[in-house]
Amino acid sequence: MAGPATRATTKTMSKDEAIDPKLVRELARLLAETDLSEIEVEKGDLRIRVARQLTAAPAAVMHVPAPVAAPMPAAVAAPAAAPGSGKTEAPPHAGALTSPMVGTAYRRPSPEAKAFVEVGSVVKVGDRVLLVEAMKTFNEIVANRAGTVTAVLVEDGQPVEYGEPLMIIE
Repeated sequence: MAGPATRATTKTMSKDEAIDPKLVRELARLLAETDLSEIEVEKGDLRIRVARQLTAAPAAVMHVPAPVAAPMPAAVAAPAAAPGSGKTEAPPHAGALTSPMVGTAYRRPSPEAKAFVEVGSVVKVGDRVLLVEAMKTFNEIVANRAGTVTAVLVEDGQPVEYGEPLMIIE
């Protein structure tokens, strides 16, 4: 960072009037100590103004490489259910459809609509089976395989984590 430039300006003075260099240095020191950008002193017809221009160093730009997406695991064990929560723990399963993000799972497109799928529903690859809302954006979750929905592991409006099993399709 470049140092501050200090300059002193004065009123036009006659030859017999002299500027006290000690006063100018004292004012410059006072500027530095107080982090002021300028100071002006007036005494009779004498006026001294000392100002500094602060120059900031350019901000450093850091380039961060984009993260490489890791493949999503085919099956992830469900977290243990809290006692008395009414949820059962799902064993790891090859047909588990996991959440691709953190958000809120919705089983229906709107509160008054019927669920996209229920246990026993037959789905094809790419069929919409859930919505996960993240940052006020609804993301469609589609079937990753064809088959029959044998278990739905989330309730409507339930928060979900990345990689959490949402349903089992066999």
